[in-house]
Amino acid sequence: MADTKQADKHAERKAAKLAKQIQAFSKEHGGAEGQIAHIGQAGTRIVLVGEDGGWGDLVAPTFSIAEKAAEKAELTLHDEFDGEFAAKVVTGPYEWTRMAGIQLGGPSNA
Repeated sequence: MADTKQADKHAERKAAKLAKQIQAFSKEHGGAEGQIAHIGQAGTRIVLVGEDGGWGDLVAPTFSIAEKAAEKAELTLHDEFDGEFAAKVVTGPYEWTRMAGIQLGGPSNA
C-alpha cells in the first residue's frame, strides 16, 4: 500500500510539472490547444499548438498523467491531430528543410 501511495504522489508531481510547462507554453503563444497520443513504451505525447501557430510537445510517462496535466493546465484537447487544429500549425524554413532532407535526399538531420 505504501508503494501505491508513493506512485500516486510521483504521478501527481509529474502531472503538476507538465501542467506548468503547458501553461508556460500557452502564455508564450497567446493560448494553446493540444492532443494526446500514445507513443509506445516511451509514454504519451502531448502535442501543443499555440494561437500564434507555434508548436511543441511534451512526453508524459503514462496516458493518465498526460490527461491529468492537461486538465490541471485547462488545456483544450482534440481527439485527432487533423482538420482545423492541424491547420493552425505554422512551419518555417527549418521544418521544411528537415522534412525535405528526410524525404527527398536533402541535407541530413545529423
